[in-house]
Amino acid sequence: MLSDRRRIVLQALVQEYVRSAQPVASRQLVDRYDLKVSTATVRNELAMLEESGLVFQPHISAGRVPTDSGYRAFVDAMLSSDEAVGLSPQEVEAIRSSYAALEHELVDAMRETSTLLSRLTSYVAVVIAPALRRARIRHISLVWLGEARVVVVVVTDSGQVADRTVDLVEPVRAEQLQTIERFLSETLDGRMSDDVRERRAGLETAVVLPVRVTRQLIDEVLDCLQEADADRVVSGGVTTLLGQPEFADPRLVSPLLQLLEDGLATLQVLTEVIQSGDVAVRIGTENRAGLDHLSLVAANYEAGDAAGVVGVIGPTRMDYPRAVSAVRTVAEGLTEALG
Repeated sequence: MLSDRRRIVLQALVQEYVRSAQPVASRQLVDRYDLKVSTATVRNELAMLEESGLVFQPHISAGRVPTDSGYRAFVDAMLSSDEAVGLSPQEVEAIRSSYAALEHELVDAMRETSTLLSRLTSYVAVVIAPALRRARIRHISLVWLGEARVVVVVVTDSGQVADRTVDLVEPVRAEQLQTIERFLSETLDGRMSDDVRERRAGLETAVVLPVRVTRQLIDEVLDCLQEADADRVVSGGVTTLLGQPEFADPRLVSPLLQLLEDGLATLQVLTEVIQSGDVAVRIGTENRAGLDHLSLVAANYEAGDAAGVVGVIGPTRMDYPRAVSAVRTVAEGLTEALG
């Protein structure tokens, strides 16, 4: 547990390092922040923070830089108080007004949210559509291309469409495929993916159907839902983020670009961040390997009975108060607009 003075010094150090991207000396903190203590006192507090593992000194003659643990202490203190300054009242009101006037479909709302959030934070903004595992199948179509080939089309109640061409495990006639399509529509329409798996398990009771083909097509329906997962992710702001000094090294940029190119991986990473109904923050080494130089801030938003994720990805030298405030405000606005 940090003393009040040590917490204030750490807060000032984090704020200054976020601003300058350079190691911070005790004299800078005294000159720029109203700490009401001497340079010697600040130097001693920084030494104690370093012993606690919250800051470190890149070089003997350099100032201090926050560690991931230091950022974590800063963020936890910020989230537990109402003192953090993020967005201005005018910015919050502008966001709420823009969502109040929003009349677009979900995909358009996601794109606009990504653009807005990236502009507010200068980080990569990611918006994930509500989870398909909670969506319901609206319609399934099977298009006969020949005795051994079929196109499977799946439409969900969230408006997403996925299709694929399938080579069947055994030939079927066109009228047989129509029978399978009617069966799948009667059995799976309005169902969630967990229900689909249960229906597949009990398929042996449907003796009038080619069971192997029907089971194969149900598997394709499930795969279509998984394939559509990659299309649930909308991101923006990569170019702006690459202007941050941390990403001058291509080796640090590569893992982020790979993550954003893989929709399913982005989905998994952002979903893992969510731990509660409020904004969640994952810092540096708290992330999976390869992302340990990044911080993620994310929150859930609601769209009817389903939930999506909105968040930002940036360097650990992140303006956490602004990022948290922006993500929280945008998530609330998106929930209200889609509700």
